[in-house]
Amino acid sequence: MNEPAGPFIDEQEPYSTPPRRREPMFNMPAVVLAIIGLCVGVHVLRTYLLTPGQDLELLIATAFIPVRYSGQYILDFWSFSSPFTYTFLHGGIAHLAVNMIWLAAFGSPLANRFGALRFALFYAVTGVAAAGLFWAIHPLSQSPLVGASGSISGMMGAAARFAFHIDRSSGRPAFAGAPIPMSLTFRSRTVVAFLAVWMVINLVTGVIGFAPGNDAQIAWEAHIGGFLIGFFCLRFFDRGSSISSKSV
Repeated sequence: MNEPAGPFIDEQEPYSTPPRRREPMFNMPAVVLAIIGLCVGVHVLRTYLLTPGQDLELLIATAFIPVRYSGQYILDFWSFSSPFTYTFLHGGIAHLAVNMIWLAAFGSPLANRFGALRFALFYAVTGVAAAGLFWAIHPLSQSPLVGASGSISGMMGAAARFAFHIDRSSGRPAFAGAPIPMSLTFRSRTVVAFLAVWMVINLVTGVIGFAPGNDAQIAWEAHIGGFLIGFFCLRFFDRGSSISSKSV
């Protein structure tokens, strides 16, 4: 006599929890990698491929030099492009490394939120704002301004609007949700404390002219220019907002 068949059991346990996918160690958006690659490529070109004379010509053409806009010189192609191109030049390997680390840290979550096109526009606009404030304070300066710190300061300003809330335990991306309304921003202790510390550090480094990884004079004015745009103009770049209510 055949025994009654028991319940059918699949070889795979029906209630087993699927294995968790590990997040990659380096998960930077393509637009951030592209900017980093361009900055590194320009530095390699200047350091290893160009002669000192060629490097000087490149610096004069692509760095932001305030006196160029004083009315004493005829505006040429480089006069209109240098407010953008100066962000891809750096004063040395340490200056480049420090800026790229901060770019990866603050740029990646913002690029994931904005999208590639809006993030590229954000990078450009904050860089122009940084150069603009530097020019307004030093209109006759002949010192070339180089570095991505003005745009990176803009990213820090944008990050402050989220009070740096990064919750990866819930599976939500960094800086998820709507930014803090401007009316509530200055009521956040985290934001106010960050603004105070950030401002003091920039003013102090500007006065003493020193910062780790940078041997040149610090253009703290450019930092502030980029930061203000990132902080106050975030919603113009944030695609989520329309759905949810000296070297630098």
